[in-house]
Amino acid sequence: MTNLLNLNLPDNYSSLEETIDYAEKILIAAVDDTKTLFHTPVVSSFNNNQISSRVMVLREFSLKDRKMRFHTDYRAAKIDHFNKVSNASVVGYDPELKIQIKLQGNISTHYDDEVTKIAWDNSTSRSKKCYSVKGGSSLEIENPEDYDIKEFEVEKGYKNFSVLIFTFSSLEFLYLKSSGHRRAIHEWNDSYSSSWLVP
Repeated sequence: MTNLLNLNLPDNYSSLEETIDYAEKILIAAVDDTKTLFHTPVVSSFNNNQISSRVMVLREFSLKDRKMRFHTDYRAAKIDHFNKVSNASVVGYDPELKIQIKLQGNISTHYDDEVTKIAWDNSTSRSKKCYSVKGGSSLEIENPEDYDIKEFEVEKGYKNFSVLIFTFSSLEFLYLKSSGHRRAIHEWNDSYSSSWLVP
């Protein structure tokens, strides 16, 4: 397990290349480093006329493929939502690192396909247990104790398991330092481009 504090992050970012290189290192390490807040970024999207935000666990990050992977319950309302409106943003901030990373892109949902099978097979029994709860996520109930997971067969939870793949088209890196903040934007439209922004 890589701890973000062991990444030897610089005290200052003097080039655009550094901002994208360290963003990649931070997010790759955050997949396994549960102590950083980048492990649980906020995923936001439009839901009708409202903004819907939720904290999710980062399961995979790839700069090469420009993707992030998240797991969720297939019965959750966000599945239907993302099938209709795929635009989303992901943002994480770690006050110890004084770094914020914000990404814009689109989410695709996966259910009972090669993507979900691979993700499920690589998940721990502890993670799989969550998908054995009866009823769907956010379902209105009378007594929460009725939904405590007591007896379950881990593999049966797969029928409720889904994967969200977030493909990003921009990544914004913000570093906060009293002697001089640094903000950079990296975009992948027809081609890759990057520039500094006023912090």
